[in-house]
Amino acid sequence: MKVKITRNAAKQLKPILDQEEDKELKLRAYITHAHGDHAHYGLALDKPTEDDVVISTDKEIDVVLKKDDPLLDGITIDYLYLPQEGFVITNPSKGNHGDH
Repeated sequence: MKVKITRNAAKQLKPILDQEEDKELKLRAYITHAHGDHAHYGLALDKPTEDDVVISTDKEIDVVLKKDDPLLDGITIDYLYLPQEGFVITNPSKGNHGDH
């Protein structure tokens, strides 16, 4: 499974992860709801379970994903400043380039 974290997202995530006292917590990307061939995603701090896989990224941030979920494989975690500031998760490998 693959996960990409952009530079903007890493800049926002690293301070959150660094200040967290429980170092076992990792960034979890999950599906809030899915319909058709695409999904909507969320982020949380969580501990991996036996149903998860931990993906190391090139930004030195580990991401927890539910094993064998094809809609999570290939996600991109970004942070946008405009038009509205916040995290955006898409899956270009599945044709999901943003919310509709």
